[in-house]
Amino acid sequence: MLKFTQAGVLEIEYFDHGSASGDIVLLLHGFPYDVHAFDVVSEILVSKGCRVIIPYLRGYGPTRFLSADTMRSGQQAVLAHDVLAFMDALKISRAVLAGYDWGGRAACILAALWPERVSGLVSVGGYNIHDIPGSIKPQNPENEYRFWYQYYFHTERGRAGLFENRRELCRLLWRLWSPTWEFTDDDFNQTATSFDNPDFVDVVIHSYRHRFGLVPGDPSVEETEQRLTQLPKISVPSIAFDGLDDGVLPLGGSAGHRHFFTGPYDLRAIPGIGHNLPQEAPREFAEAVLSLFPLHGKL
Repeated sequence: MLKFTQAGVLEIEYFDHGSASGDIVLLLHGFPYDVHAFDVVSEILVSKGCRVIIPYLRGYGPTRFLSADTMRSGQQAVLAHDVLAFMDALKISRAVLAGYDWGGRAACILAALWPERVSGLVSVGGYNIHDIPGSIKPQNPENEYRFWYQYYFHTERGRAGLFENRRELCRLLWRLWSPTWEFTDDDFNQTATSFDNPDFVDVVIHSYRHRFGLVPGDPSVEETEQRLTQLPKISVPSIAFDGLDDGVLPLGGSAGHRHFFTGPYDLRAIPGIGHNLPQEAPREFAEAVLSLFPLHGKL
């Protein structure tokens, strides 16, 4: 059922599935995707007795800012604060957080800075917190090539391109990032309506500029951003995924991320799967979530 709540600076629209008394899982989508990436995952988790909550992130779908004066930031700290405010609004003291891309980043930040709110973490791409001070360092040319769209968004041409061609551009990213996933027009169009959000372009452009230190962030979360420069460790039980056909995952994937996790940690690499792992491999993703609730067992 689609619901809404006021949380921090947003009115967040979200799906709430399953038993109100079930173990709580928050599923957090990325760019350029939306809540429908978790349709099958949600069905599996609900069938196992979980309560599954899936919010539209800021700038996506029907989620809206409460004030025209609020900065349309897409930086990593505001994404985490949005989730924290959302949990507070729903009176959720603790939950398993599972996500990828932007959503995985928010989940990692909560697990690192507010571990008392996170009973377990599933993160596609492993440790997904940006090292913004280190972003000036060049990477392997193959990785730089994969990040072309980020450098495009650093320009005003890129902003205009996203504004004018958002569906065509996002569909291209789906194809490049998940080259073995045969998604249909219906799959894409179901999600693409989320890109019509009036704040989508501003939030996306700010996200990709801020992570390289090119624009200032929202002053209200500056303290959190400063804490993130220390690349804080994650202590909660965590499962990381790499899709081995992910067209945007840096070379080597999450193989070198173990030292960021001080608690139980498991890295799972799946061949033939790209960037949108929950939608491409929903059974594996759901099984990882359920493994963080020992009473549910395996599928």
